Amino acid sequence: MMKFLRENVYAAGLLFLLRIYVGWEWLNAGFHKLTGGFDATGFLKNAIANPVLDKGTQELVYPTFTGFLEQVALPNVKIINFLIPVGETLVGIGLIVGGLTAAAAFFGLMMNFMFLFAGTVSTNPWLILLGLVVIAAGTNAGRFGLDYYLLPLLRKLMRRNDQEKPQTPTLPKPRHRAAH
Repeated sequence: MMKFLRENVYAAGLLFLLRIYVGWEWLNAGFHKLTGGFDATGFLKNAIANPVLDKGTQELVYPTFTGFLEQVALPNVKIINFLIPVGETLVGIGLIVGGLTAAAAFFGLMMNFMFLFAGTVSTNPWLILLGLVVIAAGTNAGRFGLDYYLLPLLRKLMRRNDQEKPQTPTLPKPRHRAAH
């Protein structure tokens, strides 16, 4: 199955359709936040006030994440108000055009998990499942997209940079003396 997903041209066609769908979901969410005066303050306060609790013990399930929201995210909500809509928009664009597809899917998954940790289910499990398929497909997910041209160019640039790096001199191996 993995060989089919990673190498087959028909799988690349199906992945193209999947990318368009998932990318549109991200782009649409990000665009509405960019144009609609997004403010995460209420969401963050609610996630802190009503964290995910274990039903049996009533203990925090994600105490470090709740602490992160309280100590880092909420005091820096202006940065969060910028990062979330821009991140969602960039993930959407990356998936739709098939440019840096695996990276776009990865960052989409990271946002999905953050929303789940905050207690928001919504479409996040569905987008996680579809995002994992895109990541599992590797470069085949971007075969019908910008990655077809971009990834070989990036590989070529990486090889050229590796060849241009000065070689680190190596020390000669020590000679062992025979024991007397």
